[in-house]
Amino acid sequence: MENGTSTESPIRPAPKLLDQVRDAIRTRHYSIRTEDAYVNWIKRFILFNNKQHPAKLDTTHVAAFLSHLAVEGKVAASTQNQALSALLFLYQKVLEIELPRIGDVVRAKKPQRLPTVLSRSEVRSLLDHCTGTAGLIARLLYGTGLRLMESVRLRIKDVDLARAELTVRDGKGGKDRVTLLPQSLLVAIERQIAERRMLYDADVQSGTADVWLPDALAIKYPNAPKTWGWQYLFVAANLSIDPRSGIRRRHHFNEKLVQREVHRAALAAGIVRPASPHTLRHSFATHLLEAGYDISTVQELLGHADVSTTMIYTHVLNRGGRAVLSPLDG
Repeated sequence: MENGTSTESPIRPAPKLLDQVRDAIRTRHYSIRTEDAYVNWIKRFILFNNKQHPAKLDTTHVAAFLSHLAVEGKVAASTQNQALSALLFLYQKVLEIELPRIGDVVRAKKPQRLPTVLSRSEVRSLLDHCTGTAGLIARLLYGTGLRLMESVRLRIKDVDLARAELTVRDGKGGKDRVTLLPQSLLVAIERQIAERRMLYDADVQSGTADVWLPDALAIKYPNAPKTWGWQYLFVAANLSIDPRSGIRRRHHFNEKLVQREVHRAALAAGIVRPASPHTLRHSFATHLLEAGYDISTVQELLGHADVSTTMIYTHVLNRGGRAVLSPLDG
């Protein structure tokens, strides 16, 4: 202390638990969707245990919470698994506590349901009623087998018109893959790229051409977020604030608009069964198998890690993966 004045810097309070969780998630470059989901589950876990700090709780509390979700909440198996993943992340990565094996959990039952698949005529009618950018994305879903988020996250550099190919980056499981681009969509996609270029040039002039890059690429390549190749193929009409960085930029096309358009088109087409963007992916796989394509080829196009996942479409067909014709029918 000099002249009665302290030279010591003030002690900063320790960050709150949920802030620690967010920091740990962002350090590992998890998506903002995962961040929101994990934080939500951890909040619910704390409230379930009367706001006790998780460090004071153990596996019995975790098991009780998971069982509560299954019995009282009647959640799906995938939802219960997501809650478990969030709590394991909390204890292992944030609190650095290794939990013993979690036993005596009432597991949510995983229903054995077959995917909804539309006939070719139903798909044709549905797509005929789809309009605008959402309609083009819907055609892309059926024509390529992409997942909805894979389609709206496509970048300009991932579209190869000359080879009629799309490269899916960081798909489910963090894997890249190449899939086909339908010949019938080449003109529409080329037009979309041209319109996108005009919007990009306008954003460059206004200084808002910056785009979000995965992981730490924006740090490694500081100029890349403003380049043409990294721009989203399908984008939102308006600029928005990035919730993490606070940067005002143009986000990708809102996937909810595609969901609404497919639902509206299905009603307009008179389709009774529930139809969603993922129904178009199911239909893509089933119709390829009906056409006699090998199941391993379909597996690769869909990006399935295990062929057993793709095999579910053979149950929809009610015949083998190679669409084998019965000798009696022959």
